[in-house]
Amino acid sequence: MKWVRKIYVRMMVRLGRAVNIWSTGAYPANVLSNLHPNAFVFEGVECGSMEGFLQSLKYKDKDMQRGVCALSGKKAKRKSNEEWKATQTIYWNGMEIKRCSKEFNGLLQRAYKALYCQNENFRNALLATKGKRLYHIEGNSNPKETILTEKEFCGILEGLRAD
Repeated sequence: MKWVRKIYVRMMVRLGRAVNIWSTGAYPANVLSNLHPNAFVFEGVECGSMEGFLQSLKYKDKDMQRGVCALSGKKAKRKSNEEWKATQTIYWNGMEIKRCSKEFNGLLQRAYKALYCQNENFRNALLATKGKRLYHIEGNSNPKETILTEKEFCGILEGLRAD
């Protein structure tokens, strides 16, 4: 039934009632993509994109994490690894955090808030979606299989937009 949802979302996008966030989509969808080079600093670490930050969470080594944080686009995406899935543990600044925890959710909220506050291009793109529903139909819905589900991603963005 996933194909029915895809058709529905595409129809809503064509009607101007929704935005399907995708790196190759039209503005503002492309700028809201985690792959887009929206630079920001999070807790003293320079991030080239949200994708760089998200992929860095899969690495325990702080130096490796900082290097991955600085990346954007496909370079950041290619740094993904599957090791975190076995333990459902991610890392930030030397701390171990369970993937499905309040601490992880708080980390995501703080990171997106930093991006929103610091990056005018990202903020303007998000504000351009006011009155529209946000989707990321290619996103994975299983939190044990992805670092960020569609529900988490769109929920955080909709929360930022509402503030």
